[in-house]
Amino acid sequence: MTNETSSTEVDTDELSAAEQRRIVRDRYGEIATSSSSCCGDTGASSCCSDRSSDRAEYDDQSRLLGYADEELDAVESGANLGLDCGNPTAITSLEDGATVLDLGSGAGFDCFLAAREVGLDGQVIGVDMTPEMIEKARENITKNDATNVEFRLGEIEHLPVADESVDVILSNCVVNLSPDKSQVFSEAFRVLRPGGRLAISDVVQTTQFPEAVQQDPASVAGCVAGASPISEVESILDEVGFTAISIDPQEESEAFIRDWDDERDVSDYIVSATIEGKKPNH
Repeated sequence: MTNETSSTEVDTDELSAAEQRRIVRDRYGEIATSSSSCCGDTGASSCCSDRSSDRAEYDDQSRLLGYADEELDAVESGANLGLDCGNPTAITSLEDGATVLDLGSGAGFDCFLAAREVGLDGQVIGVDMTPEMIEKARENITKNDATNVEFRLGEIEHLPVADESVDVILSNCVVNLSPDKSQVFSEAFRVLRPGGRLAISDVVQTTQFPEAVQQDPASVAGCVAGASPISEVESILDEVGFTAISIDPQEESEAFIRDWDDERDVSDYIVSATIEGKKPNH
């Protein structure tokens, strides 16, 4: 990742929630429409290191994150944009017939993997706030013949999903991008059925960010500056009402996180983690 911000340049003295959302939406819109690489044409990599658009390179990155060759081969090219920091589908078993929600679904990679697990009697819903990503993901439905998958435009703080209609919530390196994580997890709790589960991969903060990182638009859009400490994430999940909370840092993630910024080793400040919780039965 570089600190070039292109169309996402803003006054970094103070980033409001609206500015943060605009930065993220612009960056991922560029990624969705870029034909050259997941990083767009500006050099800012956003959750991925600067590399070519060859599928083989994306797959190599995904293997580091815990995806099996079988999973990588099962999804057609164009859904895996190399934007992940883990494999949420590996965290929890998905039952046949289940309804799964993916927060910040991007081009749909994890949705299509989940669709294989839940079968034709199940349903997978992807929600993303970037119109270009939704368009790309919907095109990928046809490419993957995924009749049990749909994508909805919306913010993860305000999910376009009915109350108590989802069995499992997945997400991959997205919640850290939200300026209001309490609202994200409150919405997740709302849409889960009693007994439903949260199983996400994300990054958490291990030490205080320097001010230059915290106020840098590229770091905000690049899955760095928005990361929260483990204790804060645990507290939010508990306050919302989740039980069986588990946050497990993945120390091996340093191998890919260190490449997210060309000017500093951001693995000094963040680590990938699996984050789990359960909505009580009643």
